[in-house]
Amino acid sequence: MNTITLRLNGTEHTIETEPDETLLDVLRERLKIKSLKSGCAPQGQCGACLALVGGRPRKTCTMAASAANDKEIVTLEGVEEAERRLYADAFQAAAGLQCGFCTPGFVLRIKHLTDRDRPMSREDIAAALDGHLCRCTGYVKIVDAVELIHAAKRGGALPPPITEGGVGARIQRYRGGELTLGSRPFVADIEVPNLLYGAVVLSPYARARIDRIDTSKAAALPGVVAIATAKDVPGQRWVGLIERDWPVLVAEGEEARYVGDMLAVVAAETSGLARKAAALVEVECERLPPTLAPEDALAPGARQVNPKHENLLSETRITRGDVDAALAASAHVVSGTWQTQRIEHAFLETETVLAVPLPDGRLHLYSQGQGIFDDRSQVASVLGEPEDRVFVELVPNGGAFGGKEDMSVQAQTALLARLTGRPVRLSLNREESVRVHPKRHPITMRYTVGCDEDGRLTAARIDLLGDSGAYASVGGKVLERAAGHACGPYRVPALDIRSRAATTNNPPCGAMRGFGVNQTSFAIEGCLDLLAEKVGLDGWEMRWRNAVRIGDVFSSGQVLEKSVGLEKTLSAVKDAYYEAKERGEAVGIACAVKNSGIGNGAIEYGKTRMTVEPDGTVSVNLSFTEMGQGLLTIMSQCASEVTGLPASIFRPRVDTRFEIGVGQTTGSRGTLLAGRATIEAAKALKADLDQGLTLTDLVGKVYVGDTVIDDTTAPGETKNGKIKTHTAFGWATHLAVLDAEGKVARMVVAHDVGRAINPQQCEAQIEGAVHMGLGYALTEQLPCKDGMPVSANLRDIGVLRASDMPKVEVILVEDPEPEGPFGAKGVGEIGLVPTAGAVAGALAAFDGIRRTRLPMNDSPAAAPLSAGRMPEDDMEEWH
Repeated sequence: MNTITLRLNGTEHTIETEPDETLLDVLRERLKIKSLKSGCAPQGQCGACLALVGGRPRKTCTMAASAANDKEIVTLEGVEEAERRLYADAFQAAAGLQCGFCTPGFVLRIKHLTDRDRPMSREDIAAALDGHLCRCTGYVKIVDAVELIHAAKRGGALPPPITEGGVGARIQRYRGGELTLGSRPFVADIEVPNLLYGAVVLSPYARARIDRIDTSKAAALPGVVAIATAKDVPGQRWVGLIERDWPVLVAEGEEARYVGDMLAVVAAETSGLARKAAALVEVECERLPPTLAPEDALAPGARQVNPKHENLLSETRITRGDVDAALAASAHVVSGTWQTQRIEHAFLETETVLAVPLPDGRLHLYSQGQGIFDDRSQVASVLGEPEDRVFVELVPNGGAFGGKEDMSVQAQTALLARLTGRPVRLSLNREESVRVHPKRHPITMRYTVGCDEDGRLTAARIDLLGDSGAYASVGGKVLERAAGHACGPYRVPALDIRSRAATTNNPPCGAMRGFGVNQTSFAIEGCLDLLAEKVGLDGWEMRWRNAVRIGDVFSSGQVLEKSVGLEKTLSAVKDAYYEAKERGEAVGIACAVKNSGIGNGAIEYGKTRMTVEPDGTVSVNLSFTEMGQGLLTIMSQCASEVTGLPASIFRPRVDTRFEIGVGQTTGSRGTLLAGRATIEAAKALKADLDQGLTLTDLVGKVYVGDTVIDDTTAPGETKNGKIKTHTAFGWATHLAVLDAEGKVARMVVAHDVGRAINPQQCEAQIEGAVHMGLGYALTEQLPCKDGMPVSANLRDIGVLRASDMPKVEVILVEDPEPEGPFGAKGVGEIGLVPTAGAVAGALAAFDGIRRTRLPMNDSPAAAPLSAGRMPEDDMEEWH
């Protein structure tokens, strides 16, 4: 043990520390400083753990506690209240936060930066922020916030806060000030009495027969309270969103099917002790040859990877017209293979769950998942208990992007709480997180596309093969969505599309922002560019001639009857496109479509319950997850618009108080369905107010808002003689403009959002999506070797830094959607769908090379970027 003395926020502390303890461990666990977050410890890559140590910004996850001896340490808890309010107000005014997990670390860096009296350009600010990561915002509005803070400290004034307003108002984020300062707790920040800490034991190999799990040495460690293995599961051991094919704990005698399979979980008195015990669990296993290529998985006679289903997880076919004849008659035909990569979500808050036994025998589960009712159902099933014995509450979610749809550690944490009778919190570290949760699908896409002599598309033959990894997740649906969007937002009279998802021993692949459409967009946009060259058209004109309009047939066979704003987005960027060409700049263009709502025959529900509370507020219970996209804020705006009441009196919340389960927060459907349901509940409240009743009169009354969508069709099916794949679609056009060295200098992005309920947050969502899209295009990848990720380091994985971001101009186009709330469409996913295609087109214009594989890290656009440098040993063995 080491004795250290430090002065924290003006108070001296003397502490006995372990030799391996970091300053972050001491501050968070010993001194309960919760504004500092653990996002990547001990990588030192994300900056969420930043503190001012000796007056300088330091990442505390890489700093030994002993190095802080005799140091002055400042965290946001120690900043004067007036200054704290400045930071909170500036970030709210600029919309500089979304999920908020990274924001307190940024704020301390910004304090240090703006306390110094020197002028700063936006480029200077971005460079100063490069030690931090934000996966949500794209940094644009963080830099805006820094400019506001710098000016305010020198006598300037912040814009007045906008706290009230209905649809169309730029009101500030619900409880955004608390998130900015780190005072609104995430799951890992919640303190409860008698808490135990969990840790996991993962499979060492992508495929292995587990012969024996020996927990005796771990159990003998003082302070270890419980160790659970498969034999301790009292209920159903297999979980899954669509197919129950995923064991929460792999049993002795079974196969582990990927490197994220859990073999045992530990509960102990401290986090460090739990991890020491997990390392003492001895696993005897036989390493077996894994199936790593989807082509091998689908070969005749291939070994069955998962006992619950065949290796062909799904196959979608879409055919229309005579493709052979149409291609033969085409003036021009292009063919090629496009390949996209596996991608890590890289949300900054790793998977964390807290399970607290209640006095009445129920279990209170604090979740960050994307579907708390699915969490409840599956946890109850694993425990062998009725669902009403499990109460689930959504805690602010530090980013998800699809990666928190599947179960991670919810069931294992609940099991430990039941075994011990004590509260248990289990958090994955960054390496474990990368190994465990599903990724974006790598897809191999073979396209043959024809056009006539005027450049109008005639036919397409498309074959898609995606690697879904070891478990089903929603992989089959991703490849189904890829098929339906395979031709992008263009008219193609004759089609032959086949899309397959294969099961392998790689990490599972499931939902990630874009849901299969990013991949096919990259391919079809490349085909349009190749055809345009043959015809002699520029990229804008080629897309204008082929863009779908009302009355046209979408790839899936759906006739588009309403709200097709693609032409408007093309028109919005036309001048910028031709001005760039006139200046001799390399410019690329790509268009996109993305559904709102799951569709494809699924019955979808939106459910809201409003309750008038004794304090004069109105609770708005939802079941869709707030993960930074601003859903809670815009639901307050919808309620305000209908009732005429101030937005600030509404208190959106997500828990299982009411039976309002509607599935996962996915498919750009939160605004669509929650908005429709909130309008219905608000109308009922408004009717009472119109009768002269006041909120005081209505205390305790619950208003019901329900909506249902039951008119979409599965692939190959019709309803009332019609194909209707999806309720609504968003449309977009992106331009990428390169500088003289080939780096992306600016993005001009036009999006048809139907109606921008909160224009500021809508812009911020799109900016963040462009950031993710640029990473997807140029730097991001998660290759595996023998089924194990080559690196879990966030810089290797390739998430872009602030100085890597080009200028982004967002143009909001509003072509109202009749089936959307106030005309709104979902915008969460489409923001990055066309980005890679636009960048590829710009690069081809720059150096004449048509790139067909992502990431394009061999390009001049990637060369100056600071991220995405995977270790290159044994690259020939990557998959």
